[in-house]
Amino acid sequence: MRWRDLLRLATHALAVHRLRSFLTLLGIAVGIAAVILLTSLGEGMHNYVLDEFSQFGTNIIAVIPGRKDARGGPPGLPSTARDLTLEDAEALARIPHIGISNPETWGNAEVRANGRVRRTMVQGVGPKTHELYSLGVAYGQFLPEGEKRDARALAVLGQTLKQELFGSGQPLGERITIGRERYIVIGVLEPKGQILGIDIDDTVYIPTMRAMTLYNRTSLEQISVNYDISVDPAIILPLIRQALIDRHGREDFTLMTQKEMIASLLNIISIITLTISALGGISLTVGAVGIVTIMTIAVSERTREIGLLMALGARRNTILTLFLAEAVALAAIGGLFGLSIGIGLAQLVGFFVPSLPVSTPWSFTIAALVFSAFIGLAAGVLPARHAARLNVVDALRSE
Repeated sequence: MRWRDLLRLATHALAVHRLRSFLTLLGIAVGIAAVILLTSLGEGMHNYVLDEFSQFGTNIIAVIPGRKDARGGPPGLPSTARDLTLEDAEALARIPHIGISNPETWGNAEVRANGRVRRTMVQGVGPKTHELYSLGVAYGQFLPEGEKRDARALAVLGQTLKQELFGSGQPLGERITIGRERYIVIGVLEPKGQILGIDIDDTVYIPTMRAMTLYNRTSLEQISVNYDISVDPAIILPLIRQALIDRHGREDFTLMTQKEMIASLLNIISIITLTISALGGISLTVGAVGIVTIMTIAVSERTREIGLLMALGARRNTILTLFLAEAVALAAIGGLFGLSIGIGLAQLVGFFVPSLPVSTPWSFTIAALVFSAFIGLAAGVLPARHAARLNVVDALRSE
């Protein structure tokens, strides 16, 4: 039998029972649509994280107080770890290939100006923070160099905070109150946008020592350093580690590169995406069971047709191929239907929620179609084999 005749017989059999065929392929369609939608969201988040972190550069190392791995000793004992200090940041700045060593501390506080009050993020940073994180200064200047212990009460505003406090007015030289202290605004940063849903423009930047006094702290939250991008971080990390061990007497800190931060976030996103996509796999399994059921019913309903084909000279392999073609066609149509629904829903999500990135990888789209056809092939094997093994005489005599 020619392949065109096989295809015509297979599609005719599906068209005769439209409702039954539709309900069967719906299980496959729902599974494929769910997987496509969730994968699109996961891929979009993947690209979003890369774009968000890449805008700050990839040659940054964060020094965080405390070890992230397990330590020995019974629980409940006080830690002997030393906090990070301004002196630590100064020591790191003297390491070869290190460009900027930025002492950082942060918290929330009320900021008052121009008769308005706003609770926002207050960042205590060094004078080169704008270079470290690629923050452009729209007008004015960033925090001046040379002020560490006796830093003046100067502040730089993010665009969102400037707009909330001063509107379209000129803030340079104006005074703002942070907590109970008054600061002079010397600069406004260019818009930077959001990162992981956090508006980094809704921030005021003040000298680190001032922030430590504001929050009554004696230590830093973090030290961020950048290094020559042409140098392998594997060379820089041991130098930083040894410098801090010499100062602290032990390794009571954690070093994390920008690439490690990105990898950690992407790993979390991948796990979440795979876990949720597994729910779509359940729908695909249900769809496969539906195909097995429908094809088994079709074999029993078309026993006389099978006997007639055999009597006319059709081989058993032909009968096997015919029913396998029906199962594959059923699954492939369901796959195409689900693919259209999944991509459509992903585009709708991207349209109505622009802040939520959506990206459908074409390689995964093709894989989904191939997988749906494979499901049909696997699900149709048993019914097709049963049809091919029927006895000609018994098949013709069946009612």
